[in-house]
Amino acid sequence: MSSTDLLLTFNTGSSTVKIGIFAIDGAEARRIGKGVIDFRTEPLSLGLTKGPQTFEMPLRAEVTEDLHGVIDETFARLADHFDMTAARAAGHRVVHGGDRFTRAIVLDDTAIDAVDALTPLAPLHQPQALRFIRALKHLKPHLAQTASFDTAFHATQDDLVRRFAIPRTLHDEGIKRYGFHGLSYKFIAGELHRKAPRAAKVVVGHLGSGASLCALDDGVSRDCSMGFSTLDGIPMATRPGWLDPGVILHLAGQRKQSFKEIEDLLYHRSGLLGVSGISADTRDLLKDGRLEARQAIDLFTLRIAGEIGRMAATLGGLDAIVFTAGIGEHQPEIRASVAKRLSWLGLATDEKANAANDFTISTRESRIAAHVIATDEEQIIAEEALSVLGSD
Repeated sequence: MSSTDLLLTFNTGSSTVKIGIFAIDGAEARRIGKGVIDFRTEPLSLGLTKGPQTFEMPLRAEVTEDLHGVIDETFARLADHFDMTAARAAGHRVVHGGDRFTRAIVLDDTAIDAVDALTPLAPLHQPQALRFIRALKHLKPHLAQTASFDTAFHATQDDLVRRFAIPRTLHDEGIKRYGFHGLSYKFIAGELHRKAPRAAKVVVGHLGSGASLCALDDGVSRDCSMGFSTLDGIPMATRPGWLDPGVILHLAGQRKQSFKEIEDLLYHRSGLLGVSGISADTRDLLKDGRLEARQAIDLFTLRIAGEIGRMAATLGGLDAIVFTAGIGEHQPEIRASVAKRLSWLGLATDEKANAANDFTISTRESRIAAHVIATDEEQIIAEEALSVLGSD
């Protein structure tokens, strides 16, 4: 690849896609732009950032199952700002790699089918990534495509950590803890190695609308709050986190709720939204004076602090905690509440540093460090794409 070649990344969620535009500098990927499409809004638009400039460009294409019209128009809008004829490859975030994919791969027909076969493990997220992969294959067949898996980073976890206390045959069939947000944790592990190399035993909180925590030992994943699915762990915007399986049995048995009703409850009507009855957004809840809003925030931070304590047991100690993603990076009130609940560990925060979202928000006297680090999943996708494709 020449220095003028472009690499695109597609970070697909259940309702949005984040697009990264990278210039290839030798074996390095340098971000030159980013975009986002939110499929929950009508009409659709492409929000684009290029250097200090931002653009909001309407998309007239209808959203179809194959997404051909949306992607074709998106490329046309991107071509107004970048030389899209120089695009050579596209890297995709894929939520689930199962036990088969523990590293990034090149997506040929066989690999695409294998990724599709894992859809039952991530029924809401996997199909979205596959729609973009197949649409690009149809519309831009010259583009090499790669997949980076959220679960791959956690393949280093011990078998004991990944087990549920269920019959062994079910574990052997793949019902186990996988962990997610791996691309984010991989980026944070790299930043920690560069900025705080003495912190060996670290718990990272990826706190966004989807939220989880990961225990790192010298940058290697040893535990994660999310398990078999993205429903597990700490409460999230609309997902409950840990839930007694007896609740599901009760809803299905005593209340006769259908699978679809229960699925909707767990993915879209629980978490901060369910507890507060007000909003799924912590920013709204922090501004709201009602008891229900405060209770949702308190439950969120209580569960985060409790999970950090559990992960300290997995690690056999704790040197530092890291806050990242939208809430973790930008909401001092949430960080302060979590830190207060961890004061028994000797964690003390600097109010001024925390309010400023500084890299280090703990005091010098604190027995464990607390850091704020901005994550960049698209950078990891781009780097992994270059790694598996190689460069000419």
